Amino acid sequence: MAYLPIETPLTRAFGLRAPIVSAPMAFAGGGRLAAEVSRAGGLGFIGGGYGDGDWIEDQWKLAGDAAVGVGFITWRLAERPELLDRALARGPRAVFLSFGDLAPFADKVKAAGVPLVAQIQTLAAAREALAAGADVVVVQGAEAGGHGSGRATLTLVPEVVDLVAGRALVLAAGGIADGRGLAAALMLGADGVNVGTRFWASREALVAGAQHDAALAANGDATVRSSLPDMARGFDWPGDWNVRTLRNNWIRRWEGEPEGPVSDTARAEYARGVAAGDPEVAPAIVGETVGLIHEILPAEDIVTRMMREAREAMSRW
Repeated sequence: MAYLPIETPLTRAFGLRAPIVSAPMAFAGGGRLAAEVSRAGGLGFIGGGYGDGDWIEDQWKLAGDAAVGVGFITWRLAERPELLDRALARGPRAVFLSFGDLAPFADKVKAAGVPLVAQIQTLAAAREALAAGADVVVVQGAEAGGHGSGRATLTLVPEVVDLVAGRALVLAAGGIADGRGLAAALMLGADGVNVGTRFWASREALVAGAQHDAALAANGDATVRSSLPDMARGFDWPGDWNVRTLRNNWIRRWEGEPEGPVSDTARAEYARGVAAGDPEVAPAIVGETVGLIHEILPAEDIVTRMMREAREAMSRW
């Protein structure tokens, strides 16, 4: 942690040295990654994702005594609300809710004295998050890996900053993988950044080596947004949300098929690809920042490098 801290309202509120949060990435953001980000001076999140309670418990154990939070896909949490009670019993540093109505869960989180983090993709969703009492609003642009929507980070972040007007902390997400992105987010008025793909490409992430290799060989032009992986997994995502991945042979094969990969055979093939970590069947779930990532690093090194680069970028002007 050989870096000078950058103080923002986020670092003061959570006792951090770095205004950097690791996204609660489903399947990839486990306890070790969350713990290492927190120990490095940021705030790490376990990705509760689609609600595998046993998996989440295992990741809590791997996080040890590190101060970490937990995140859920909100529409999925509505199907298993008991998982929130189990998470709150762990005393998380914060609860991060994405993709759905957080109002049914907000009072319980707030009553437990736990900060509520809401990820949004539109200005309307930001208003809903404020009305529900969110302490932190994560503004996710379409550049991000994984699920998201259509607005760009560069324009949506300052618009939400103006809307929030100090009533909640604001984090920028999407298109941020190095210190230049962190510095830019702070200049836009954000209090910090929520980082996914750069931590996906860390040694602690639960990602197969072949998936990492595919990402390192790619650039931002190689990503695509689609609903194909969700169709293959049988996940009925609501609304306008789709998922950004690398475009691979599997994506090219199914892009022109009207019905998509929904047959038993197609879903079995995809499941085998996921289990094997085969990037040509199961596309790497990464954002446009994949073109800025050239090596797989420990999470601590990622935090340290981002902080040093951000200071250099800000001091240049």
